[in-house]
Amino acid sequence: MGTTYIDGRWVDDADATLSVRSRAVNYGLGCFAGVRGYLADDNEQVYVFRLDRHIDRLSYQAKILYLAMPDPSSVHDTLLELLRKNDARYDVYIRPLLLHNSNELAPILDPATTTFVAYSMPLKRYLSDDAIDVCVSPWRRTSDNAIPSRAKPTGGYVNSALARKDAIDNGFAEAIMLTEAGKVSEGSAEHIFLVRDGALFSPPSTEDNLDGITRQSLISLATEDLGLEFVERPIGRTELYSADEIFLCGTGAEVTPVASVDRRLVGDGSGGSVSKMIQQHYEDVVRGRVEHRMGWLTPVW
Repeated sequence: MGTTYIDGRWVDDADATLSVRSRAVNYGLGCFAGVRGYLADDNEQVYVFRLDRHIDRLSYQAKILYLAMPDPSSVHDTLLELLRKNDARYDVYIRPLLLHNSNELAPILDPATTTFVAYSMPLKRYLSDDAIDVCVSPWRRTSDNAIPSRAKPTGGYVNSALARKDAIDNGFAEAIMLTEAGKVSEGSAEHIFLVRDGALFSPPSTEDNLDGITRQSLISLATEDLGLEFVERPIGRTELYSADEIFLCGTGAEVTPVASVDRRLVGDGSGGSVSKMIQQHYEDVVRGRVEHRMGWLTPVW
């Protein structure tokens, strides 16, 4: 049993409940952030990765969805206190949510009904340690003009759930989603990078995908720390089949190499040297081993 924060109160997880009448439950009206903390090599300190950047993104998500955002500095302090109350001395996942928590009927976005919730849980790998097999989903990514895809609206994840369920049922670990125009958008809950001739390619957030913090961080790490070339542009489906390497990334997925797409092998199927180099550098950064990137980390203890 852990501790959850809900509207200024610290409660046992079992008591952090919403009414079945809540608009958040009935209509999926809300948004959230996913934040990671990593145990350092001393097995004592935990570093939260890009905490303030996640809080900034939650703020503009709230603006899009007419939610009342608490003061960002208070959110910062609350999330750190949450980890301390749960004695987080392990790799941890933090989930702050803003919800339209009225029990009135009809899907109405009313800032006055906002509930702020935050919980945490231990988390190691979200996907596999090894390169994974993926498929191109028949489900298209929801357009940003339909449900804001650059945010993380709770109701929008029905789209992701359908795509991933279809992928798993057909023997794949994850799905790659296309826009309505047929361009590569992202995975069900991860961004995508391709490697060709040593350079990185990734579709922009205008291709109906999340404004990804892990993606932005990896672009900086790849270009500034590792000296790799990066190109942001629309990606066609068949480019997935001819890439030298592919990897997915996100707060949950971290850096996950792709072994095959639609049963077409990517490289030799092991993940590739560039993907593995980025994966290792990211691991070093989040655990506090890279001195000049310590500004991205917030210590819990």
